[in-house]
Amino acid sequence: MLIYLCLSSHGYGHAARQAAVLIELHRLQPQWRFVVSTDVDFQFLNLALQGVPFEHRKLRWDVGMVQANALAIDQMATLKALQELEQHIPSQIEAEVSWIQSQQMSVLVLADIPPAAAELADQLGVPLVWMGNFGWDEIYAPLGDSFLTHAEAASAEYSRGQKLLRCPFSLAMDWGLPEQSLGITASLPRSLPLGLQQKLESFQGPIVMVGFGGLGLALDSELFQRWPDHLFLMPRPRSVDTFLRRQSPDNVLYLPRSIRVVDALPYCSRHLGKPGYSSFCEAISLGVGLHVVLREGFAESVALINGLQSHAAHRLLEREALELGEWELDQPLIPASQQPLAVDGSVEAASAVVELVS
Repeated sequence: MLIYLCLSSHGYGHAARQAAVLIELHRLQPQWRFVVSTDVDFQFLNLALQGVPFEHRKLRWDVGMVQANALAIDQMATLKALQELEQHIPSQIEAEVSWIQSQQMSVLVLADIPPAAAELADQLGVPLVWMGNFGWDEIYAPLGDSFLTHAEAASAEYSRGQKLLRCPFSLAMDWGLPEQSLGITASLPRSLPLGLQQKLESFQGPIVMVGFGGLGLALDSELFQRWPDHLFLMPRPRSVDTFLRRQSPDNVLYLPRSIRVVDALPYCSRHLGKPGYSSFCEAISLGVGLHVVLREGFAESVALINGLQSHAAHRLLEREALELGEWELDQPLIPASQQPLAVDGSVEAASAVVELVS
């Protein structure tokens, strides 16, 4: 069986949750073959999949929203990218259909959550399973005007397929398909290198993970010095100015590139970042409090914040508070208003895929 994962190239969150699912699928069906088709870089995929064998087809299936950084959206650049994608996606589908058919294997398309996956699966004549917490139709529609045609086109594609695996923190996703609601989808943490583990265990103050997704967000290093008793962990940035302006302060530690955020989270008491599905899932699954900077102009954020308030200990921050260093790390967390979510969503998703093709 060949599992063809048609994966969004919008950030790393989609890839992180699908990595958690593929890890479970590989555990259940180690003989299956996994193809990950996305523009997300191989280095991130390889780290996230933690030894699961996979083939990378470096293709872009969707645009999402073009962003200058983790909190800012460029609508005009997004429209331009959508128009360019429309022009080349038919030939890309044709080429991938030819390649997949040449493998001479049974196939299932798992999509998170490019609309074009519907046409790919249809031309192949194979099952299609959607998995996500929103569709691009619900992201584009509120933007109106030129985005409406893209929203309508995406909505039509989402009505095709065999099943929807609905992740937590979801928008309406009223696609008329059989669906299954999942618990939290997050990978399990792995052991840290001994030296890093000892350094974190010996630190006497609070440890905070800072994460603003793959695009990052430049912050003045002086802001961290306002919290001298805290140690801040960060993924190593793509460039020196991705996270910090000026010299890195003594209480900021970059994680080695071989370490996932989820591997270091068990040593943290809080996480500071933007609304993000995978960040929420990883922190909630490990009991880490979330300090979340509110974000405007992206419909998913509303569902994420509503879910956060319902199911996780948290504090909400305005963008201005972030940039002033007023991070409220010395304040008690606001408790969840409802019961916690189940944390077995990755296992549920993998089992649903196996059942569909059995």
